[in-house]
Amino acid sequence: MNHDSSNGQDQPPEESPAPNEDGCVLGTAGRNEDPNATTDTVRVAEPNPGLANLLLEQFGGAQGELAAASRYFTQALSEDDPGRKDLLMDIATEELSHLEIVGSIIVMLNKGAKGRLAEGVEEEGELYRSLNGAGNDSHITSLLYGAGAPLINSAGVPWSAAYVDTIGEPTADMRSNIAAEARAKIVYERLMNVTDDPGVKDALGFLMTREIAHQISFEKALHAIQPNFPQGKLPGKPEFAQVYYNMSQGAESVRGPWNQGDDWEFVESPQPAVDGGDGTASVQLDEADEAVLAAMKIRTVSDPLSDPITGADLGMGLQPKPEF
Repeated sequence: MNHDSSNGQDQPPEESPAPNEDGCVLGTAGRNEDPNATTDTVRVAEPNPGLANLLLEQFGGAQGELAAASRYFTQALSEDDPGRKDLLMDIATEELSHLEIVGSIIVMLNKGAKGRLAEGVEEEGELYRSLNGAGNDSHITSLLYGAGAPLINSAGVPWSAAYVDTIGEPTADMRSNIAAEARAKIVYERLMNVTDDPGVKDALGFLMTREIAHQISFEKALHAIQPNFPQGKLPGKPEFAQVYYNMSQGAESVRGPWNQGDDWEFVESPQPAVDGGDGTASVQLDEADEAVLAAMKIRTVSDPLSDPITGADLGMGLQPKPEF
């Protein structure tokens, strides 16, 4: 029973969600309006087993919440620094709450399919079409797992401990954690782009935003270690540490802060294509795809004239250059 500590009065239980037209109770997961809470309210508008199948990527996939929780938990167990240990335990615990949110969304999206499969209320052909039509690839998870939330990815591959890529060196693991959160953020963003369910989209937006927050925390933890680059103890062979081998030629050979300037020794070493071509790959796209691809290129373009201070620079103790 809920209890309000401000007035000492017991609160009535929250009203249960009403069944929808399919007879399914599409409720909520992680219901909490407290801004300090680690879970978000999840409201699913209608069943969608195809979307549920896609969401399995964040349940039992390589970039999913179980992989993240396992990664940070195992790192925390062996961590000797009290600050990083606390950080990793906190985020691992939060990831488990996110796993509950994702799993609850999957189950609610599968409610209609679960009932129809269990009770056999439709003709066999129509039931199969509803599970396997219009690009819906949810029939395997619906049939084999009863429209539940199995620990598999969206392709039906079981969860694997191989997703936990801990190496046991904090200057490497923190960078890996940052990259893992970045990949998870992108998957959530893509999932948001394929659903028009406002409740699901809102919950995914919450989860996506928490990936951003975790990146910031891990970045701060990384740079709290000084120096943190290169990773580990050995500095590397200086004659090779800042050498760039140019393995391309022609228009594909681009100079930028990653291979030019006082920090780099640029070694020209073109490799001719054995078939007589220029070695580049090509594909024919229609105008719409070309336009979308061009927009993506503009959004992700790099500035070859820049000379940014990077995490590697900061990790070696370099200070940002003053701007005038």
